[in-house]
Amino acid sequence: MTATDSTPATAPTEAAGPRFAVISGAQVQRALLGREREIVDLVEAVYRLHGDGETVNPPSYFLRFPDRPEARIIALPASMGGPLRVDGLKWIASFPENTTSGLPRASAVVILNDPDTGYPYACLEGSVISAGRTAASAALAADRLSRTRPRPRRVGFIGTGLIARYLHSHLTATGWTFEETGVHDLSTDHAAGFRGYLRRTGTEGRITLHDTAEALIRSSDLVVFATVAGRPHVHDPSWFAHHPLVLHISLRDLDPRILLASANFVDDVEHCLKAGTSPHLAEQLAGNREFVDGTLHDVLTGRTSAPADRTVVFSPFGLGVLDLAVGRYVHDAVARRGELCVIDGFFNELRRYG
Repeated sequence: MTATDSTPATAPTEAAGPRFAVISGAQVQRALLGREREIVDLVEAVYRLHGDGETVNPPSYFLRFPDRPEARIIALPASMGGPLRVDGLKWIASFPENTTSGLPRASAVVILNDPDTGYPYACLEGSVISAGRTAASAALAADRLSRTRPRPRRVGFIGTGLIARYLHSHLTATGWTFEETGVHDLSTDHAAGFRGYLRRTGTEGRITLHDTAEALIRSSDLVVFATVAGRPHVHDPSWFAHHPLVLHISLRDLDPRILLASANFVDDVEHCLKAGTSPHLAEQLAGNREFVDGTLHDVLTGRTSAPADRTVVFSPFGLGVLDLAVGRYVHDAVARRGELCVIDGFFNELRRYG
């Protein structure tokens, strides 16, 4: 699907009634493999629609558990108009303790609804969709925010899970090369595993494992936070004296004083400044939102740009419309291949009077 497609490749309804398909994680990966540039373009189109008021993005709903305070499940309902018309929901669980047993922190499903009938027509494995749209958003931001500053030559990853891997692949697929790639993780095994991934994929330049976040930040022009942190753990603004570009993907890593000393860009102000994110803490500390310099849509449309003489931080909360757009892209790709797994009789009561 391109940014101008207006209907799914296969209609979700037939004469017999609405259909419902289940799309596995393996199918999602096949549909997205090697399509990083297309997904970045798709994400840009969605940001433009969102900035132009062509989307509905209600506040995300957080399901929390008194006996598991670090865990949460988040509902992101959304609707997208314009040429990418689709409604739906991402339901994503974040259980940080999973990482101790080797499981990824996040698991998710994406539900797509027919905007004409309201019937859901697909359930897709959502963790790969979520990782892909997050990585595409970050790669887009890195490109656009660096156009008015020196292009970063040294990248550093703090946190080495699925998101970091996808972000690296989207950066390289969209033309980024680095003289050095730094890696830091609280788990030395995870850091070594990420270094192994970088070597297997033919990463150019030096690969350096850093014992501390400070060492990595001070030696990187582009810093990527992709951790499971629930509260700020990086507190010293002096670590950023060289004014790097920071992709603050995990949202809760940075002390609010660091944000107040930086130029800040978000995907959506209302979504990002809540739920104890670092930008939310910065708002509480400052008593206002004047530290936010603009949204990514503002950058895309030329209303603002990133300064060259300050640290620049991009903090994306993650918009549900991005998941829906990538989910629909995957659904249509699987449908074109004739590989949809349709659940016969999923909708059973379709006659009003029996």
